Amino acid sequence: MKAWLHRPALWVLPFLVLGLAAQEAGVRLGFIPQVMIAAPTAILGKMPMLVAEEELLERIGLTFGLTFAAAALAILAGVPVGWALHRFRLLNRAYESWFVGLGAAPLILLYPLFLVMFGRNLFTITLMGFMVAVIPVVLKTREGMDGVRPVLIAVGKSFKLSGLRLFWKVQFPAAVPVIFTGIRLGLIVSLINIVALEFLVNIGGLGRLINDLAERFETAAMYGAIGFVVAISVTFFVLTERIELWLRPK
Repeated sequence: MKAWLHRPALWVLPFLVLGLAAQEAGVRLGFIPQVMIAAPTAILGKMPMLVAEEELLERIGLTFGLTFAAAALAILAGVPVGWALHRFRLLNRAYESWFVGLGAAPLILLYPLFLVMFGRNLFTITLMGFMVAVIPVVLKTREGMDGVRPVLIAVGKSFKLSGLRLFWKVQFPAAVPVIFTGIRLGLIVSLINIVALEFLVNIGGLGRLINDLAERFETAAMYGAIGFVVAISVTFFVLTERIELWLRPK
């Protein structure tokens, strides 16, 4: 019983249920306009329609795939760049402020330029998802590498490890928790930007579906689609957490 009391979800669930009940009551009693906020029961009632008529599963797969592709590219590029910033201090002093500034900038506002350069297609959406995802991966990789204890590196060198072998055997395992924090951040911001771009340019998966439903004033179905965006973000978070536990040194 005591173990259950220490589960965070147990404390979140009552407030979630209370909030949904208040939303349901507010809509039913007319305090909340139905055109703005839908009742939770109405949202659930639209789920079969989303699956049968709006190709929900295919749209989820498309958005999931675009986000995964952008995040995978961000990892492949961001981890080596973050390591380079750690390894070469001149590079770190020259470019760290650039990455920090770009991380704080609303890069999604560049989408008109990218539409002109690359066209209105899925490649453009993936590229912009990569742009926002790679920044936290780079910064957290550099931070993780900087945080590796010198004694671990000294032990690795005592076993004649150097270069890539030292990186894979010592530095990377020690930096995994911090690096995966960057990967999680990259996944979430990539998903947000990809869905937003799908909404803005009306192409792709869930973002396009949300746009279509909003234009048809199908509020309940629209919130159902938004709920699936939240579900995808939670799925990504859980997956990265499991992978991190698997990669951590035992």
